[in-house]
Amino acid sequence: MFAVLKTGGKQYKVQSGDVLRVEKLAADAGEKVQFNEILMVGAKVGTPTVEGAAVQAEVIDQIKGEKVIHFVKRRRKHSSKRTKGHRQQLTLVRVTDILESGAEKSGVKAAIGAGSVSAAAVEAAAPAPKKAAKKAEKKAEAPAAAAGADDLKKLSGVGPALEKKLHAAGVTSFAQIAAWTEADVAEFDEKLSFKGRIEREGWIEQAKELAKG
Repeated sequence: MFAVLKTGGKQYKVQSGDVLRVEKLAADAGEKVQFNEILMVGAKVGTPTVEGAAVQAEVIDQIKGEKVIHFVKRRRKHSSKRTKGHRQQLTLVRVTDILESGAEKSGVKAAIGAGSVSAAAVEAAAPAPKKAAKKAEKKAEAPAAAAGADDLKKLSGVGPALEKKLHAAGVTSFAQIAAWTEADVAEFDEKLSFKGRIEREGWIEQAKELAKG
């Protein structure tokens, strides 16, 4: 009896005893693996796969394919050429059994490509959503910290970025700015790199008017 299996994006027609070179599997020499994507078993054709069917095989060795040379040449004013060699990683397996049904009860581990995402990798990535959730919480907390604050963007020359700087420095109201002294102006001018903007735009006078409501 023969079967047609699919692995590594390729299809193979096999029967018991056949030796195949397939795309690298996550298995060691001597291990038994089971291919579960079976497109055809004998005269039975799958839609697209045959339910319950499988092909079992023993891993003989991990090998490399023949060397393939990739040559690229660009004919331009500044011409260039590049040569690269590549040997595909493969797994040598021997087909031991073809199951028409009962594959899910066989107990043999599935043949998984070495490039597939493993369960360990999925578990390692699990904390990521928690980190994202914490970041979202911090973003949600930011507006709350400024709740009840005056809209400092009403001051001439103050946009969202400058307002954020002022909030970070603890300045959230027009009353605070209206009460600034020359020493405060000099301090904020240097600390927040305003480069004379406070006096140039007349923030203190504007803040006094805005504070009156």
